Amino acid sequence: MACKGLVDELLRKSIHLTSVLIVLIYAYTDKKTVLTFLITYLIIILVIEHFRLEHGMRIPLFHFLFRKKEESQLAGYVYFTMGAIISISVFSETIAYAAILMTTFGDMSAALIGKAFGKMRIYNGKSLEGCAAEFVVDFCIGYAFLGNWLVAFIMALTATIVETVVSEIDDNLAIPVFAGFVGQGVLIIMSLV
Repeated sequence: MACKGLVDELLRKSIHLTSVLIVLIYAYTDKKTVLTFLITYLIIILVIEHFRLEHGMRIPLFHFLFRKKEESQLAGYVYFTMGAIISISVFSETIAYAAILMTTFGDMSAALIGKAFGKMRIYNGKSLEGCAAEFVVDFCIGYAFLGNWLVAFIMALTATIVETVVSEIDDNLAIPVFAGFVGQGVLIIMSLV
């Protein structure tokens, strides 16, 4: 049963790998193009969510990926898309890259390591092992894009705390917004000093 839960989690998290596509589109085009793409995508998925939630339409091949709570409310990919739109609209390009990829890979590592190896529960059913995995992955992402260990550390810490303690706001929206906001704030403060 635990193995099935891990496989289901891996399949659910693999959907978020589209974040790499978002970063690539942004890297090879411009802010306006990636925002046009994301807003168009958001409109399409909101229409799909309308039919799924209000008319009981099942999405072929994807319905099994929804968590129990998502069966009767907006799915995580809607919140992820909104988080990406906000990140790209508000933050610098490198902060946006880091925040979006932290949302995907940090969250994925926390879930997979937590389910496979998590023994010590610390808060909201989250494991210390999953939180540590998320922090390490987020720090590596932040440092790779920003080249600044302090900003990477603070963003990774923020993303890990948000993932761990926030339960009523979807983490696909909360992580990029909070981690990006804090990272951008630190960069602004550092530029003034």
